[in-house]
Amino acid sequence: MHTIRFSDGTTVPALGQGTWKMGEDPAARPAEVAALRAGLDLGLTLIDTAEMYADGGSEEVVAEAIAGRRDEVFLVTKVYPQNATRQGVPAACERSLRRLQTGVIDLYLLHWRGSTPLAETVVAFEKLRVEGKIRRWGVSNFDVDDLEQLDGAAAHCAANQVLYNPEHRGIEYDLLPWCQKRRMPVMAYSPVGQGGRLLQSPALAEVAARRGCTPAQVAIAWALRQPGTIVIPKASDLEHVRANAAAAEIGLTPDDLAAIDRAYAPPSRKQPLGLL
Repeated sequence: MHTIRFSDGTTVPALGQGTWKMGEDPAARPAEVAALRAGLDLGLTLIDTAEMYADGGSEEVVAEAIAGRRDEVFLVTKVYPQNATRQGVPAACERSLRRLQTGVIDLYLLHWRGSTPLAETVVAFEKLRVEGKIRRWGVSNFDVDDLEQLDGAAAHCAANQVLYNPEHRGIEYDLLPWCQKRRMPVMAYSPVGQGGRLLQSPALAEVAARRGCTPAQVAIAWALRQPGTIVIPKASDLEHVRANAAAAEIGLTPDDLAAIDRAYAPPSRKQPLGLL
């Protein structure tokens, strides 16, 4: 599996693990924990969560999964925009640290932009970094104009997490090149779509048949083709996480990519940032 390098030289696997909706059902928790642990065994050592997911329940699932293995994990979590004030950020971070049962967060993201001035949030993030509570900070669901409003602080923004899959590829027009030019990793969430529509795609099915894999694996491999992109699919059972890990070894051919392009055309103009 290839790796992605942050500006400080830290490398992470290009394929990680998402946790959206984990922690919502107590009965599912053992399977969720087992899936995350299996992912670590398979080299998917970047785990993404958020204080929003299951009202912190996802962070607690992650804590159980990484118990005794914290040093292996690159841990990402996110702060609500309503908590992104000078006083709210450190309080939210402490709650996340407590739920995650760790002393430091590797990457702390602003989940989406809210009413708090970005400069205020950045000051709070930088204070946490200096204090050793977080190692680096970034953003999520930011378009080019949002990133440009970070002004000089954009140089310290470690990553931008956005929606990216064949159905939602508008970032290829300007946002992805903007981040690639600045060597800012892009984290692709929901790479296999939501609601199952993408996985019923005849184009993905055609490619999957040629490659001897599943449409979901094709979608993950498609997102992984982009330089500087970290892909974070969720898997709640062992079979699913193994399939996700195997997607990193699928090399899509020009014919495969052309088939997907015919079904989901690359953007020819600026598009609104996709959101879920």
